[in-house]
Amino acid sequence: MSLLSDLLNLNLSESTDKIIAEYIWIGGSGMDMRSKARTLPGPVSDPSKLPKWNYDGSSTGQAPGEDSEVILYPQAIFKDPFRRGNNILVMCDAYTPAGEPIPTNKRHAAAKIFSHSDVVAEEPWYGIEQEYTLLQKDVKWPLGWPIGGYPGPQGPYYCGVGADKAWGRDIVDSHYKACLYAGINISGINGEVMPGQWEFQVGPAVGISAGDQLWVARYILERITEIAGVVLSFDPKPIQGDWNGAGAHANYSTKSMRNDGGFEVIKKAIEKLGLRHSEHIAAYGEGNERRLTGKHETADINTFKWGVANRGASIRVGRDTEKEGKGYFEDRRPASNMDPYVVTSMIAETTILWKP
Repeated sequence: MSLLSDLLNLNLSESTDKIIAEYIWIGGSGMDMRSKARTLPGPVSDPSKLPKWNYDGSSTGQAPGEDSEVILYPQAIFKDPFRRGNNILVMCDAYTPAGEPIPTNKRHAAAKIFSHSDVVAEEPWYGIEQEYTLLQKDVKWPLGWPIGGYPGPQGPYYCGVGADKAWGRDIVDSHYKACLYAGINISGINGEVMPGQWEFQVGPAVGISAGDQLWVARYILERITEIAGVVLSFDPKPIQGDWNGAGAHANYSTKSMRNDGGFEVIKKAIEKLGLRHSEHIAAYGEGNERRLTGKHETADINTFKWGVANRGASIRVGRDTEKEGKGYFEDRRPASNMDPYVVTSMIAETTILWKP
């Protein structure tokens, strides 16, 4: 095994200028991540200088067998924490050979919204709180839980410390450092209310980069759990009963909200979000009705309400924002399996572009 480790950790730059680029894209389910690698003649830092590539869309549920070629357009570059050196991870989106975005390409429409002059002028900032659950590989039951049984009730696990409270910290910390190495603006991690469940936060990130960074952070986490022999779940309610679900709260502000008098802008934005509640819920992740029950720090899926420091609301405004009269708000509705391209762009569209 030591020889295998030695080879995995070979420093290519000692013997060649060539680098390895891992192209990443989103598969047909909208949540499955796919990737493959290619050799490039030398280091690249600009995505527009990278070659387009293709893959067999019939094997990912994204194209018919008789016309299966899908084209990858490189969009964002990150340092590769697995191969290190000058090697890179490349976030791509997918197009037909004719240049049309395929139906599962949600980035293309998001980029259009984020490039609108009114949105650019407002500089939308996002901070996304990604919750997830670690499962034992062969039984698909949360890490640390007795097989077929349950741990003690919720209470000691949130931000908990100790072998009987925190399960999977080695994975979580590896992911934290790998994201920082990659150039992702990961801002923190913590243990969640349900044991075996954790959270990482990405942001602040501006516009489309929030989606790029969150998807690559998810990819890195998938790779680390693969190495650890643990299954990663983004199910919004992995365990039924008196256990918290998993969300992806989106913290959001615009330039107008961050400036003096911003609280009034925030209130107007929240009012608009309330008017489009059902459209947002429809786009905020599959199975969210199992999570948004009005219990376990959620608002009921059919009810829109906001409040200051209220974790049972659809939209929460922080005490600091209220006190300072400017700042940000938190949309608590998105599920852990939401598409960040869809959620971030929809929030911008509703609050900046949409006229009721």
